[in-house]
Amino acid sequence: MALSDILDKLGGKDGQQGGIASVQHLVNSSGGLHGMTSKLTSNGLGEQVKSWVGHGQNQPVSGPQVQQSIEPETINHMARQANMSPQETSDHVAKALPDVVDQATPDGKMPDSDPFAKGVDAVKRLLKV
Repeated sequence: MALSDILDKLGGKDGQQGGIASVQHLVNSSGGLHGMTSKLTSNGLGEQVKSWVGHGQNQPVSGPQVQQSIEPETINHMARQANMSPQETSDHVAKALPDVVDQATPDGKMPDSDPFAKGVDAVKRLLKV
């Protein structure tokens, strides 16, 4: 499933635009790109995060791993907006995260400034959707 398809699902009735806003909310509510990747790393997903930031193949992550790493309120908020269960939302987030982080770190390292703090239009350009 392509990132644009996942964003459509996460956006619920607002489609891809809503999905982009949801991803931005997810990252920002987790402390920005640095905060979110730190949370994922501290919850046992360090190798996956390294693969997303670095060059090469992105390692997958599962919905349950996302649920263990991201604040439940954030997942529940996204689920309500998309009219999905938290489990289904976590599964979609798990499919999107590798591409989202990979595209936010095109040079193979964390950027100096957080691209998710620059607004929905900047995130849309970042994700190339």
